[in-house]
Amino acid sequence: MTSSRVAPLEPPYSEPVAAALDRLMPKGVPPLSLFRTLAVNERVFLHVMAGGLLDRGSITLREREIVIDRACARCGSEYEWGVHVAFFAERVGLTPEQVVATRAAGADAAAFPARERLLLRLVDELHDAAQVSDGLWTALQAEWTDEQLIELVALTGFYHLISFLTNALRIPLESYGARFPPSAGTEGADGTRAPHTSPRAGT
Repeated sequence: MTSSRVAPLEPPYSEPVAAALDRLMPKGVPPLSLFRTLAVNERVFLHVMAGGLLDRGSITLREREIVIDRACARCGSEYEWGVHVAFFAERVGLTPEQVVATRAAGADAAAFPARERLLLRLVDELHDAAQVSDGLWTALQAEWTDEQLIELVALTGFYHLISFLTNALRIPLESYGARFPPSAGTEGADGTRAPHTSPRAGT
């Protein structure tokens, strides 16, 4: 993808958009192309950003990122997957093998411990069937509270929305974003392109 189907909004921005961008991006870091493109529809941009789940929640940052990476990978959103891998993978302790595993077919990736593989299975079942089987739900309940499970399901859904937007609008990849592994989508895939050096995002 080389150009967006919708041209990103250029400054000067309206006061609400400028305030939202200042809140979302670290100081001195240009706004993501995704944000500027969504801001073409100010109402949608402000409501989507207000509904984000990147603040401190009931789950750990690592759990959040595993779910986001898997959801974006399953939707084929290289843009959003790459941004999150670049900003957060090292921060939350994801190894290169685990980053690749978020793209691997099936949820039994040996790179992740059994507890975290449940998160991959949750995203996969929601993606494939828009449901969670009784067996998986029981296993999840043994590890996470009801409050946390609600957040995990909502997070999966929210990043399907973000993936739909990046894919449908054909948002060009950020220069510093990670790229999908060459063998992405196959079980046992190995090797990944290291993400470009990126600013540390607080979003």
